[in-house]
Amino acid sequence: MINSTPLVVFRLDLQRYALELEVVERVIRAVEVTPLPSAPAIVLGVIDLEGLVLPVLNLRRRFNLPEREIHPDDQFLVARTSRRPVALFVDAVEAVIEHPEFGTIGAAEIVPGVEQIRGVIQLEEGLVLIHDLEKFLSLEEARLLDDAISQEVVHGA
Repeated sequence: MINSTPLVVFRLDLQRYALELEVVERVIRAVEVTPLPSAPAIVLGVIDLEGLVLPVLNLRRRFNLPEREIHPDDQFLVARTSRRPVALFVDAVEAVIEHPEFGTIGAAEIVPGVEQIRGVIQLEEGLVLIHDLEKFLSLEEARLLDDAISQEVVHGA
């Protein structure tokens, strides 16, 4: 039997990315984001999702893609890390796919030192970069985010 990993494939501009399905909770339509002072630059702000305050991460900033405003057609991919749930601002979630593990090229084989990328797969439509959400924020960014959310809860309450 071939081991495979279910992946959620999403798009930013023309590039496709993926997260392992096990960390994805749901996909929602983009909503207005409340700015979060003192948060790291990668954090657009926060949203209220059924009483839970979620930071919205801007993947465009992490990957040096051109900035753009959030449109009603955009989506937030809600996922969880070991520290907290987060919402990722994406253009669109495209599919859930099963991909054989032997077909994944480790990121270190392509570009050593890119910790946020777990690997790369080749689909008919092109390459897909698989993210490691646990390593997406640096320790300093995670600390700054914790502090900013704590301040928002105290001052916004």
